[in-house]
Amino acid sequence: MIDFTFPLEELEYFLLILVRVSCFVYAAPFFSMNNVPGRIRIMFSVFVSVVIYGVITPHVYPEYYSVLSYTYYILLEAIIGLLIGMTTQFCMMIVNFAGHMVDVEIGFSMAQTMDPMTRQTSSISSFLYQYAFMLIFICTGMYRYLLIAISDTFKLIPVGQGEIILYDMYNMFLKFISNYLIIGFRICLPVFCTILVLNGLLGVMAKVAPQMNMFAVGLQLKVFIGLGVMLLTISLIPVAADFIFEQMKVMVVAVIKACGGG
Repeated sequence: MIDFTFPLEELEYFLLILVRVSCFVYAAPFFSMNNVPGRIRIMFSVFVSVVIYGVITPHVYPEYYSVLSYTYYILLEAIIGLLIGMTTQFCMMIVNFAGHMVDVEIGFSMAQTMDPMTRQTSSISSFLYQYAFMLIFICTGMYRYLLIAISDTFKLIPVGQGEIILYDMYNMFLKFISNYLIIGFRICLPVFCTILVLNGLLGVMAKVAPQMNMFAVGLQLKVFIGLGVMLLTISLIPVAADFIFEQMKVMVVAVIKACGGG
């Protein structure tokens, strides 16, 4: 007869692992998409936690003497998991910023669509870029890197031994904001520069031929030329994805260090 008995401290230790992993799955890109059923997320979190629990040796149990102290460790693990997942999700939001800038230039910013993955309104180009980058995210196996990263955090930040360093977290987000703008403008730069030149030409034409309605002509030209530039530069999307994925790796490392991972 199989004996399934185990100490209570082992169950509490496993629950702390499950909290960090489940919070990461809830916030990380690809895993947190709304079209993924909640039961699948729960089963996946439990499966990953079981694997990590079997790999971690030895088990260093945090010291606690009451329910409140154990609740503190639960909140600490939840914050670590959410920070790692949210920072990677922030990197994927660079795509939405670039797509919004493109739509502002070509005149699609007034047309908003509902994104089923985030349940938020998004512009047309943002919607297109987001699915393109998510496809590259899956094809390149970047999701495997995130799983490896969350499993390595239990070696760098043992269960119950995390420490949120606010100064490092502040510097990390400041540096991310600058990279957020730089990478976003790099993605939309071809369309931005082309439309800027077109606006200059339309201004000259408005002075040369004032009888022409440049507003009506300009709207059609911006859409036609903007979509043409997007089509011509579609081969640059994998290169832009490399910038985002590298930034994602930098952010994961920075978060681990800011959470006491050395």
